[in-house]
Amino acid sequence: MIKKLLLFIFACLVALLVVMLARTLLFRSRQVSAGAVGVVSVDAAASAARLAQALRFQTVSHEDPARFDREAFLGLHRFFEETYPRVHANLTRETVNEFSLLYTWPGAEPALKPVVLMAHLDVVPIEEGTEERWSQPPFEGRVSEGFVWGRGALDDKAGVVGLLEAVETLISEGFRPRRTVYLAFGHDEEAGGGAGAARIAELLRGRGVEPEFVLDEGGVVTKGIVPGISAPVALVATAEKGFVSVELSVETEGGHSSRPPQQTAIGVLAAAVARLEATQMSARFEGPTRRMLEYVGPEMAFGQRLVMANLWLTRPLVVRQLLSSPTTAASVRTTTAVTIFQGGIKDNVLPSRARAVVNFRIAPGDTSDGVVEHVRRVVADARVRVEKVSATVSEPSPESDANSASFALLQRTIREVYAEAVVAPYLSIGATDARYYAPLTRNVYRFLPVTATTEDLARLHGTNERIAVEDFARTVVFYRQLIRNSAQLSGQ
Repeated sequence: MIKKLLLFIFACLVALLVVMLARTLLFRSRQVSAGAVGVVSVDAAASAARLAQALRFQTVSHEDPARFDREAFLGLHRFFEETYPRVHANLTRETVNEFSLLYTWPGAEPALKPVVLMAHLDVVPIEEGTEERWSQPPFEGRVSEGFVWGRGALDDKAGVVGLLEAVETLISEGFRPRRTVYLAFGHDEEAGGGAGAARIAELLRGRGVEPEFVLDEGGVVTKGIVPGISAPVALVATAEKGFVSVELSVETEGGHSSRPPQQTAIGVLAAAVARLEATQMSARFEGPTRRMLEYVGPEMAFGQRLVMANLWLTRPLVVRQLLSSPTTAASVRTTTAVTIFQGGIKDNVLPSRARAVVNFRIAPGDTSDGVVEHVRRVVADARVRVEKVSATVSEPSPESDANSASFALLQRTIREVYAEAVVAPYLSIGATDARYYAPLTRNVYRFLPVTATTEDLARLHGTNERIAVEDFARTVVFYRQLIRNSAQLSGQ
């Protein structure tokens, strides 16, 4: 009997191995072939100089609305008008809500669905006290050592200026798009986008505009970031996480510190916060994250390819590995981040109130209401009041189709400009203006055509933000090529 059981187990293992090997051999590359295009008709130095000029306008989105510098935004508008005369002669420019811009480039075939290409005009402020750490002043827009330096060089004036450069050169060559092209530049993305991109999307929706696809910032061409792949990986976000902030508060009588209760308001709140950090929300290995592995898996070495080809079996191991790093954990679950903790006024006074704010980045499949329910269940303390901060709520976006003709167009265009890149869908863990366009089309994608290492990504919202001159030239080439290729989409 034991011998038969061992033989049965052995046969099952052999069968399992055969199935896994077969699935691995059938795990074919999803990359498209494309002929490379060079940096043609793009003067890299001149384009970089114009980007540098745009960085000198301090279009900062501050926490305090009173610090908004309207003249900086209006000055940037005038700079565009003076610098890109062909754009302003051939495209209709509308100012939306005073500071956002919408350009319309009419297509030769108005019946075709248009494309919307997005970027944002505003930038984040410089953290006080870090100014001296910058190799070049953050708002002087200098070109030095082969880079354009300054706040917004990557996020996201590279997108704005790159699009204007692309359209200006296409017009100079006599090109006219087959389908209408919209350039949509919001002015408050770094403050949530409610006054900029949301208003532009509302305007287009009111006009009955149904885009073939929308492209905003998001993923980049990563270098040395995706484990197991030596080639650059171009990540195109097909969805983005939502966000909600939850306030926890405790109120007690207070009093003198010489007669403390067993737990002060701060103690009660600290225990609640500790329970939240210890009890994370469940992992969700589905949607864009799983699809990303299905795209990059075939490009990996055999052992890793074996794992990725058999996620039906290896899923628990892969999820455990993803959860081991904060960066990859964010791609498979709703994250918990305690960002504010306040309480107490003096060392010998018992606090009568303590307050904490916990920010959650919501994974697709979860909701803001579900997050609040999770918080109440985990805290499980009637002394702790739990409230959603209503001003900071955004649900996860719908997932756009990675099998659509529009995604294939993006994939081919990326491969034409970044020939060695592996292109894959992924989940954006940050919020973008693109979420406001979900009611207009199911094809909403997020990709900024720049290359970035881990060090480069740290410069976003950080110190020494910069972009290589040659890399920015490729940004312009990508947008040129994308506009040209958009004419080739079949049907509407």
